[in-house]
Amino acid sequence: MRNRSVTFIFGSLVLWGLITYFMISDQPVEKEKDTARVSGQISKLERRVKQEIALNQELLQDIKEDKQRKKDVDTINANAEQKQENARDVNQNKILPEKEEKDIEKNDDKNVQQPPVEPAHTSETSHNVPTKGKLPNGSPIIAVLVFSCNRITVQRCLDQLIKYRPDAEQFPIVVSEDCQHRQTADVIAKYGNQIMHIQQPDQSDIEVPPKEKKFKGYFKIARHYGWALNHMFFQLGYETVIIVEDDLDIAPDFFEYFLGTYPLLASDDSLWCVSAWNDNGKAGLVDESAAHVLYRTDFFPGLGWMLTRELWTELSPKWPKSYWDDWIRQPEQRRNRACIRPEISRTRTFGKTGVSNGMFYERHLKYIKLNTQFVHFTKMNLTYLLKDNYDINFVNEVYQSTVVSFSELKTGKVVASGAVRIPYYSRQAYKNTAKQFGLMDDFRSGVPRTGYRGVVTFFYKGRRVHLAPSPNWNGYDITWS
Repeated sequence: MRNRSVTFIFGSLVLWGLITYFMISDQPVEKEKDTARVSGQISKLERRVKQEIALNQELLQDIKEDKQRKKDVDTINANAEQKQENARDVNQNKILPEKEEKDIEKNDDKNVQQPPVEPAHTSETSHNVPTKGKLPNGSPIIAVLVFSCNRITVQRCLDQLIKYRPDAEQFPIVVSEDCQHRQTADVIAKYGNQIMHIQQPDQSDIEVPPKEKKFKGYFKIARHYGWALNHMFFQLGYETVIIVEDDLDIAPDFFEYFLGTYPLLASDDSLWCVSAWNDNGKAGLVDESAAHVLYRTDFFPGLGWMLTRELWTELSPKWPKSYWDDWIRQPEQRRNRACIRPEISRTRTFGKTGVSNGMFYERHLKYIKLNTQFVHFTKMNLTYLLKDNYDINFVNEVYQSTVVSFSELKTGKVVASGAVRIPYYSRQAYKNTAKQFGLMDDFRSGVPRTGYRGVVTFFYKGRRVHLAPSPNWNGYDITWS
């Protein structure tokens, strides 16, 4: 009996030990199972999150597409409405000239009738107006826009334009008159159907800041420019326009110059205008045997210049209330683009009296040389003016030229032949040297007049001179203005 009890107790202990052992040894297995189960749940959750993200992305894309479709439909409807409105405007413009002629005949002793006020035009309008871009033979139509106010000497300008233009159909002349000056209007009216006469309708007093009241004329000019260019591009539908002011003489090859350079303006995105003017084109500072030579310039010259409808579409929405020429020279407008300008000017101003009160006239403008030699630009290869061709040759010519001083040039002590270079490294150094040569020494938005890559090129005592910054020049400093 005792042996059985011992055996039972011993067996119970062994069984308990085995059970305990298996219970202890089974815990890692359960932990591994739990870990695997949690890992699986996480993977499933990740897959569900990815699926939800994908569904949300598809939903967002559908929403964007719906919005775009709605926007496109709205744009199409708006364009259709604008097109109908433009058609009515065009029809009205066709009727208007006949009505104006009758009104003028009936009111010989009254002021010239003003056309009705036109609504403001935005860049969107330009896409809906029929354009006048080319003649049937493919040649470009380039309109000439003459700005006039209260100077009867506009006759001098118009006489030359009509005398020298080769084709009235290719170069239509539009005179835009401001100021309601009766005598000036009478002079313009005498040209009949040789020109088109339009009048700036808004003659209301213009709001000017108190400190700028004496500059009110600049505000009126900017308003006139904005209206007239909108009319030329967005109402009359011209693709290219040459701007002329009523106090300019023109050279015999004025039209040939613009016709020859037109393909450059149309093909090179780095160009935004062609100007007939050389700011430093005084006799003694130009090579009179190089009437055919043209340059690129970062300085907007004005005074007889050509622009495209594409450029005006860009500038029109932000056109300034005053000082438009300095505004257009700002980096935000210029955007590193250049203009073409000639060695010898194709325009010259005779307007000593004006809103600028003759500023620069006595010292510079009256000495500008007007070209007299007819150059057949349309028969020349002008591709050297395209940026990719011009920049390499220009930089090489400038910085491989001999460095000299003003005194060496003035006294004729330069031994080397060919072009020479006078370096400048500061604003004041440039101004000092420019004054010594009789150049215009001012800056606009950091750019010197006629400058290209900071280099001002002119002619002095029989040789080409480059007034140039450091070879590692890296842009204009606007604080130099």
